[in-house]
Amino acid sequence: MVVIIAAMALIVFAVRFATVVDDAARARTAADAAALAGAAAGEPAARELAERNGATLVEFVRTGRGVLVEVRVGAVRARAQASASTVWVRSSG
Repeated sequence: MVVIIAAMALIVFAVRFATVVDDAARARTAADAAALAGAAAGEPAARELAERNGATLVEFVRTGRGVLVEVRVGAVRARAQASASTVWVRSSG
């Protein structure tokens, strides 16, 4: 009986741990996408990309030429920053 209870507790722990690890990966991806979108097109774009990636945009801050965002997926939060810049490329022709 004790072995069964211990095994069940281990399974519950493993499932919760896997959920947190998955949420952390999704939060990092959503934060990166939201920061890039926010740097290019502002807060509405950052919010949309965060939501498309299963996250909630918690914070959006303009920092000079860039942005800093924080998103939440489940109980996990992730931050990312990006900057907008223009790169001029000379045509070879």
